[in-house]
Amino acid sequence: MVRPLVLTQTTTRVLDPGELGAALAVLESAPVENAFVTARVQVAGLDPWRLGGELWGWYEDNRLRSLCYSGANLVPICATPAAVRAFADRARRAGRRCSSIVGAAEPTAALWKLLEPSWGPARDVRPNQPLMVTEKVPDDIEPDPCVRRIRKDEMDLIMPACVDMFTEEVGVSPLAGDGGLLYQARVAELVAAGRSFARIEDGKVVFKAEIGAATARACQIQGVWVAPEYRGRGLSETGMAAVLRYALADVSPVVSLYVNDYNTPARASYRRVGFREVGTFMSVLF
Repeated sequence: MVRPLVLTQTTTRVLDPGELGAALAVLESAPVENAFVTARVQVAGLDPWRLGGELWGWYEDNRLRSLCYSGANLVPICATPAAVRAFADRARRAGRRCSSIVGAAEPTAALWKLLEPSWGPARDVRPNQPLMVTEKVPDDIEPDPCVRRIRKDEMDLIMPACVDMFTEEVGVSPLAGDGGLLYQARVAELVAAGRSFARIEDGKVVFKAEIGAATARACQIQGVWVAPEYRGRGLSETGMAAVLRYALADVSPVVSLYVNDYNTPARASYRRVGFREVGTFMSVLF
């Protein structure tokens, strides 16, 4: 008996606003891993202008299976090997417009392997960035009572610390290019949303962190920084405990972050606060 040949139709294209429900279903299948893009889509929908980029969809048999966010970052989402190849083809044709490729390590590594011949070399490749989560404030670390939300009138106070953190972490200043207009707008957005936190002593930020992405199911802490002259005093643990208390009470039941594997002090600090490793991210920086 000869079985009939079954043809599987596959395609990739930019999602339109009517596909918001299908896109969210894919994103919410991995709420922690996809928190960054999910938060943007929930606020902005699928309109590229409001979203700050396009959301590409990979379809098999007319069903949306995988996504890729293409904006300031290129982010493969729940991407199968076939979807990665399709996203790489589309990205190659469009040319590089992003400053980084970031996402779950396996599809991100596969995507970069396909794009590197035309997009490389990268300024930096960070293949192993542990994704960490927690659902509670630690019992044995007292949250720093001096860590608080930054007010809207304190932008001049928080910006220098944000710039120092970004430069130290990424290796380039966020003030390059457009003079920092986009970066300052993002910092202001987090401050206005009540998601920027700091400890301030004598008019100087000595610890800071932000809740960079927030959904009802998971949020992501970013920009954790201690002023160099204050390091080694335990401010990162007590400060993170304070931010965790705010995040779990006001934002979502799961708090996540990802960290460079070579940053041994930070990983140890996060483990002491109760974070555990649940996956791996990868970043390619241009």
